[in-house]
Amino acid sequence: MVSKELQDLLMLAREKSSDARNRLVENITDLFLTDHGRLSEHERALMSDILGKLVTQVEKDIRKELVNALTVTGIELPDIVTILASDEIEIARPLLEKSVLLKDPDLIEIIRMRTDEHRMAIAMREDVSETVSNALVEYGSEDVVEMLLNNHDSTLSKRAMEYLVAESRRVDRFQEPLLGRTDLPDDLAYRMYWWVSAALRKQILNDYAVDPVIFEQAVKRAANSAIIDQGDDQGAYVRAQRLVRKMMENGELTVQFLINALRQQRVAIFVAGMAELSGINFRTSWRIFSDKGGESFAILAKAVGVDRNQFTSIYLLVVQAREGGAVKSPGVLKDILALFDKITEANAKGALQVWQRDSAYQEAIEELEKVG
Repeated sequence: MVSKELQDLLMLAREKSSDARNRLVENITDLFLTDHGRLSEHERALMSDILGKLVTQVEKDIRKELVNALTVTGIELPDIVTILASDEIEIARPLLEKSVLLKDPDLIEIIRMRTDEHRMAIAMREDVSETVSNALVEYGSEDVVEMLLNNHDSTLSKRAMEYLVAESRRVDRFQEPLLGRTDLPDDLAYRMYWWVSAALRKQILNDYAVDPVIFEQAVKRAANSAIIDQGDDQGAYVRAQRLVRKMMENGELTVQFLINALRQQRVAIFVAGMAELSGINFRTSWRIFSDKGGESFAILAKAVGVDRNQFTSIYLLVVQAREGGAVKSPGVLKDILALFDKITEANAKGALQVWQRDSAYQEAIEELEKVG
């Protein structure tokens, strides 16, 4: 038996006027978007079907009212929720941000087909899954991606994280949100080291630990065979590597010897010697020597076992050799020394291994060489 309420609703549904449709939606809202509901399950299914056919035809204010009722009550009308979630953003936003009736396939379809405003609302949801995050990264603007990164309830796949870390070289605004996430892997944080600000470099060194045990120890010696031997201009570097390698084999390569070489402006020998002592390749050592920030050199020195007094002398000599006598302010030297004191030798060795192995870092080297 069909209730009197349902008979009245069916009569309204037969009318074509916009006023009748608006009254229909309002009455449906009153009937079964309540905590107790006054319609049976059969009647609900019937009216849900009618509502689904009419909801896009009623006035905007009525659709807004319906969305608010759905959001507040949590009544399960998934088909209606899906329709309204694809509506204009001012109508759809509450559902996109909060409705649990929107499943991943629904959200991904909206991400693909609707506007950046829709994507922004989805990026603000609690518990954004990997698949939804991947779609937001693929289809969203930089604003959407930044919102997603700042949403710590979102889950990012390793592949998406790697892509966004690479993008952070080009898009500065991704850097701080990425480094603020608790799920950013240590090796990806260290990959960003080469293009972030000095403040973010310190954050990386303070917040992320790299255990050198997780990296293959064989890479240390194998990497040293990668000598740059292209062209006559590289002859000095090749000779320097041969010299320090022979000294290392004879137990004659010391930090003091490298300090003396640097004082004599024998930069190639110094860079090759630091590479040999630390177990990294020449190119990685050269990139660290060329890095004007100074933090990366503090890490290299710590990994080699340089003491504090030696480091101060070496740092000032490196700046002089690299920048033609330019003197760093006392404040800069103080900051670099503070970093040198804070970082552990184990973490420094781990950082060197990450930098040497990282493909993005190798690309940075190639770019540096092209410019030079």
